[in-house]
Amino acid sequence: MTSPLTNPAAPVSAVRWTPRLWGTLLVLCAAMFLDALDVSMVGVALPSIGSDLDLSTSTLQWIVSGYILGYGGLLLLGGRTADLLGRRQVFLVALGVFALASLLGGLVDSGPLLIASRFVKGLSAAFTAPAGLSIITTTFAEGPLRNRALSIYTTCAATGFSMGLVLSGLLTEASWRLTMLLPAPIALIALLAGWKLLPRSEREKDHNGYDIPGAVLGTASMLLLVFTVVQAPHAGWASARTLLSFLAVAVLLTVFVLVERRSPGPLIRLGVLRSGSQIRAQLGAVAFFGSYVGFQFLTTLYMQSLLGWSALHTALAFLPAGALVAVSSTKVGSIVDRFGTQRLIAAGFALMVLGYALFLRVDLDPVYAAVVLPSMLLIGAACALVFPSLNIQATNGVEDHEQGMVSGLLNTSVQVGGAIFLAVVTAVVTAHAPEHATAQNVLDSYRPGFLVVTGVAVAGLLITLTGLRTRRPARSVVVAKSTSLEADRVPVRD
Repeated sequence: MTSPLTNPAAPVSAVRWTPRLWGTLLVLCAAMFLDALDVSMVGVALPSIGSDLDLSTSTLQWIVSGYILGYGGLLLLGGRTADLLGRRQVFLVALGVFALASLLGGLVDSGPLLIASRFVKGLSAAFTAPAGLSIITTTFAEGPLRNRALSIYTTCAATGFSMGLVLSGLLTEASWRLTMLLPAPIALIALLAGWKLLPRSEREKDHNGYDIPGAVLGTASMLLLVFTVVQAPHAGWASARTLLSFLAVAVLLTVFVLVERRSPGPLIRLGVLRSGSQIRAQLGAVAFFGSYVGFQFLTTLYMQSLLGWSALHTALAFLPAGALVAVSSTKVGSIVDRFGTQRLIAAGFALMVLGYALFLRVDLDPVYAAVVLPSMLLIGAACALVFPSLNIQATNGVEDHEQGMVSGLLNTSVQVGGAIFLAVVTAVVTAHAPEHATAQNVLDSYRPGFLVVTGVAVAGLLITLTGLRTRRPARSVVVAKSTSLEADRVPVRD
């Protein structure tokens, strides 16, 4: 489908980004910014929330996990819903729900209601994220235009995450409720702007009905998987409850695959996963976000619990990584055009591995400029290269009517990867917790967790390297299109 706002046949240099086109992108960036902002802000505010509402540590954990559960569990359904019901409609409705849940979250006076509002926010983000990404990929023509748009879009996620850390440190000093309320007016402004600016999208007219069994099975399996992984460190990885939950997930996923293979209008068309580049993008997303979430979790504990840094001091320590991503936003698209996604992802993972490895040098009296800052800069450079490249690689070559599905699949990989490896890192650190806690013993118990984080990044690098088979990036030429399988493409060396 030709974008109503661009002309793919025109030379890139001849295509001018109109104010409306910029406005469309900014609305979508605002939603992605809010998702990342909300995730990072709540972590710093948890101690204040627990004190004010008299919540236990296990209850506080569900303020974070409730969001992850709603987000990670419903992304597949959110992506396909955007394809079937219209991307603009789904995006705006979900953004409105996000704004309302943000408002309620800042006003409630009980833990269960706060957790419920967080779950609803995660649920709404599970619809805005794939809908927003698919609006970009169907509005901007594949190639340099889309690459530039996606690099700006994904940069907003890193910027939101970094700003969330700093803002939460400032706002929590006044009241934790401000951290919950802040996204509401931003979401409302984005909603009003989106109502005017977002291109109207038609519902998929030639679909073969709604895959209700697939939607139920896919959503149930993702919800149970995220729930099981989040609870495993507390229930025990080898406990009967955890093992039975994983078995149930395996059964649900098996039935889901069988249903999708027979469904005339599947929630996920399994033929998409026959592409090696698509599989590498999905696995790369799991390793990328899984390693970073684990690193951020351990580093925050290290800085606040062991070094005694304040929440704001800790946020500022992470800031160089986010600032580097923000500054590079206008450059990544052109770098992708020149070198291709696979090489950039490999280079990014290599920088990430090096950054994590250097952080293993930390001690109880680190010199920030010599020990912490180099790791932050390397990790920031890695995020700037990897995240936009993964989005570009996952969505390239996919038909417009399946962009929501692929976007939901990619975001699911990101969230599930984060949930799984955060739980693994937590379990490893807990297993090495010393009986007699001294500062040095606690730091030593963190090191196996940092090693796991580094190992996950190494795995991501190795997966990416399997796609580097030619010395120069290959471009794809569509030679035939099939009604049941993805377009056949022939790699052509430049």
